[in-house]
Amino acid sequence: MDIVDLLLAILHHFLVFTLAGLLAAELALVRPGLSGPNLALLGRIDGAYGGVAAAVIVVGICRVIFGLKGWEYYVSNHAFWGKMVAFVIVGLLSIRPTMRILAWRRSGEVPAVEITAVRSWIKGEVFFLALVLMFAAAMARGIGV
Repeated sequence: MDIVDLLLAILHHFLVFTLAGLLAAELALVRPGLSGPNLALLGRIDGAYGGVAAAVIVVGICRVIFGLKGWEYYVSNHAFWGKMVAFVIVGLLSIRPTMRILAWRRSGEVPAVEITAVRSWIKGEVFFLALVLMFAAAMARGIGV
């Protein structure tokens, strides 16, 4: 067993589950009555979410390049590409909530009519992040090669 591969796997899993936790926190905070300290907290959480997502990508690339399976395993694996597509969709779905959160923080107001829409976008992120985890489990079992 290669220690670099193990450490990258541990870090990658830790980051993905941190991402899921931050997403759950966003969903918990985006609700009617959002204001003041909770709005500021939401902004910090959303910023951390973006940073952790970037770290997931960097560590994932390192796993592809330096991991035991080698890049050939990944580029020929259908589950890997399903995982990548699902992760890109998560990223695209996160744009709208981030833009609204930034606008809310600038204005200091959260229009009640926007809460439901932003919650829907975040729920979409949760759904596609779940798909990322499913594809990852499939890959770990050699499915997709």
